[in-house]
Amino acid sequence: MSGNNQTIISQFLLLGLTIPPEHQHLFYVLFLAMYLTTVLGNLIIIILVLLDSNLHTPMYLFLSNLSFSDLCFSSVTMPKLLQDMQSQVPSIPYAGCLTQMYFLMFFGDMESFLLVVMAYDRYVAICFPLHYISIMSPRLCACLLLPLWMLATSNAMMHTLLMARLSFCENNVIPHFFCDSLALLKLACTDTYINDLMIFIMSGFIGVAPLLLIVMSYARIIFSIVKVHSTQGIHKLFSTCGSHLSVVTLFYGTVIGVYVCPSADNSTVKETTMAMMYTVVTPMLNPFIYSLRNKDIKRALIKFICIKKIS
Repeated sequence: MSGNNQTIISQFLLLGLTIPPEHQHLFYVLFLAMYLTTVLGNLIIIILVLLDSNLHTPMYLFLSNLSFSDLCFSSVTMPKLLQDMQSQVPSIPYAGCLTQMYFLMFFGDMESFLLVVMAYDRYVAICFPLHYISIMSPRLCACLLLPLWMLATSNAMMHTLLMARLSFCENNVIPHFFCDSLALLKLACTDTYINDLMIFIMSGFIGVAPLLLIVMSYARIIFSIVKVHSTQGIHKLFSTCGSHLSVVTLFYGTVIGVYVCPSADNSTVKETTMAMMYTVVTPMLNPFIYSLRNKDIKRALIKFICIKKIS
C-alpha cells in the first residue's frame, strides 16, 4: 500500500470475452484453429517470398513484411487469450500488460504503414508501368520500409512510457481481452491529459493520414484509367489492386468502428467484437485474400509442393 489512498497494482484482470461456460470449449477450439490458421497462412507467404526468385519484387517484399506484421500482431493477443480461457482468473502482470500494449501499437502501426506503401506500389505499377522497375528500386524500398519500422517503434515506445508514469488505484479490471490503451487510461487515478493529447495527435498522424494517402493513391489510379477510357485498364485495376483494397477495407473498417465511431452506450460487447476482427480475423484472412487472387503466389505454392513431393 502507498499513501493518498492509492494501491500499487501488480496485475490486471482481463474480462473482455463473456462466453457462457457451456460454450467455453467450443470457442477455445475455434480461436485455437483461427490462430493456427493465421500462423500457417502468413508463414507460407513469408517462406514462398524468400524461396521463390520470381517473387523477389517490391510488391512481394511489402507483402512478406505485411505477413510478418500480421503474424506478430495476432501472436501478441491470441496465446494470452487462449491461456485466459483455460484459467479461472484471467490476469496479466503490470509489466506484461505494458509490454502487450507496446507490441499491439507497434504492429498495428506497421500494418497501417505497410498498407500505404503497398498502395503507392500499386499506383506506380498501374500509372507508370514502363518505369516501375527503375522507380521501385531496392534502395527506394529500403528507404520506405526502414523509417516506417523506426517510426512505429518510436510511437509505441512513447505511449508505453507515458502509460508507465501513471498511477492505478484499486480498480484493476480491464473489460477487454487484451491491454487496450484506452481501457487502461480509464483505470488511472492520476491526470491523463498528456496521454489523451498524444493519442489524439498521433492517431491523426498514424491513423488518419495513412488512410488519406491510400485514398489519394487510388484516386490517382482511377483518374488515370478513366482518362484513357480503357476497359483493359479497369480490369487491370481490379486484378492488381483487388486484394489490397479488400485488406484495407477489412482493417480500417474495424479500426474506425472501434476508435473513431465508438458506440453511444460504450458497449463492451461491440468494442470487443470489433477488436477481435482487426486483431484476429484480419491477420487470418489476409494470406487467403492475397493467395486466392494472386497467380504468382499460387504458382509458387504449387512449385514448392511439387519440389517437396519429388524430394
